[in-house]
Amino acid sequence: MTASVAADVAIGSFTDNGPWVIDLDDLPWRRDLVRVREAVRRSVPELTKRERVPPVGRMLTTLRHLGLPLAVWAVRDRGTDRSTASISRRLRIAAEQLGPTYIKLGQIISSGEGIFPEDLVNEFRKCRDQVPAESFAAVRRVVEEDLGRPLESVFRTFERTPLAAASIAQVHAATIATGEEVVVKVQRSQVQTLVRRDLRVMSWVAPLLVGRIPISALANPPALVELFAETISEELDFRLEAENMLDVARAFAELGQRGYVVPRPHPELVTKRVLVMERLSGFAFDDVVGMKNAGVDTEAVIRTGMIGSMEGALIHGIFHGDLHGGNLFVRPDGRTALLDFGITGRLSEERRIALLRLLIGASMNDLTIQMTALRDLGALPPDTDIQEVITTLGLDRPVVDPTTMTGDELVQEIQRTVKGLLGIGARMPKELMLFVKNMVFLDGAIATLAPDLDIIGEVAHVSEVIAARHGERIMDQLGMEFDPDWQADTTGFKASLGLTPDVEKITYRDLQERRKVIGERLQSAQTKPGPRRKPRPWRRA
Repeated sequence: MTASVAADVAIGSFTDNGPWVIDLDDLPWRRDLVRVREAVRRSVPELTKRERVPPVGRMLTTLRHLGLPLAVWAVRDRGTDRSTASISRRLRIAAEQLGPTYIKLGQIISSGEGIFPEDLVNEFRKCRDQVPAESFAAVRRVVEEDLGRPLESVFRTFERTPLAAASIAQVHAATIATGEEVVVKVQRSQVQTLVRRDLRVMSWVAPLLVGRIPISALANPPALVELFAETISEELDFRLEAENMLDVARAFAELGQRGYVVPRPHPELVTKRVLVMERLSGFAFDDVVGMKNAGVDTEAVIRTGMIGSMEGALIHGIFHGDLHGGNLFVRPDGRTALLDFGITGRLSEERRIALLRLLIGASMNDLTIQMTALRDLGALPPDTDIQEVITTLGLDRPVVDPTTMTGDELVQEIQRTVKGLLGIGARMPKELMLFVKNMVFLDGAIATLAPDLDIIGEVAHVSEVIAARHGERIMDQLGMEFDPDWQADTTGFKASLGLTPDVEKITYRDLQERRKVIGERLQSAQTKPGPRRKPRPWRRA
């Protein structure tokens, strides 16, 4: 490390020279955050408790915006070839009309490709840039109330028009009094009250949706509301987000992972509703031409994303929990800047070990280890019979290439799997959902940045890099013997893509073609003419 590099680069994956230097022992806003974080966690069951009497006014508003469109869908479109697209569009419109809480839920769904139905994901992507900004007067009021002084005494300049406006907050470019360029994240003035009120309504509505609409079958609406409450409650305190930034940056530094850059939060200008941070710039994640013209190796960007995300979770139990194109960009030096740490995955030691076991089991193609790890992660009930799950889901059967199946066979296989998962009480715990969601995003990013990358070879390479760096430590933590000559077994990964063991290579272009074929066959099977089902009465399950 040269003398010109800031001292705090030793403790965090920051820019070489920032507008200030982070001293972990001199950050007044960090005091007592352990208690704050624990209090937020403990508040979730109370926030999602289904009370005897719902908040009537908001309940009626919600039912007007949500219930009426769903009733129209049930009469007009249910059971038709436009069913899923229709209900997805109606839910998105309802979310926009209901305001910040529902828009935030939609934004989380929008980055859940591969977890939620494609039509639903595509519709809710429209929520990312359709949130009206709050007035500058409201922004000024929040900033001055939280910082305890006039805005002009803190900032030399403060742009009235936000750089971005989201459901929880909006972001303004500014210059602080000492001359440094910053970004100021300001929470919407009424969002905390709205979120708590809307969570009470969601807790009432969610049980009514179980089994009533096709897109909710696997999402499990009550569990989704609980997960959403846990996520959004943490986002409402920007001190926790600033700490997330420091903890993720520190994890990367300790791993020697310098492919990522985290903006520095300001040492003093952080409160519950205001977060001042270093301003970074770079290429949008889909600006391939700009990156290549700057000499950026886009395949290396993808590789860094995969290795960095996995290392943070596996070794330190912490990772950015909401990767999508709007939350990161690539700097001219090829490093990826991460933004917006409101959603951050934090694994307990028990769950970190379980995730380690899951990925080790996958690299060894050992189903028993993988299913046991999923149980320990909370995805399966504690008393689950692992071998029975393997048999019920048919995981021990030979892999059948889905492109060789008819549309009807594909539908039957999906229905069988869904029924099996629901039958054993499967659910998606928060940390696992965030981790899977990130991997799905990176999978999709390959299509833009490195479409000709051999996915099988890359997964093997990433596994072996992590094994070379941390294998001995990982196996010691799992109570297993480390083999320095170990090589990844990609059979299980191939199976997850519907590939037979003999397939040695597949690019993302090839994978997209396979998915297109499968999608067309499913669509064909679902639109076959047949007797139209009568809408079922909407009653509580």
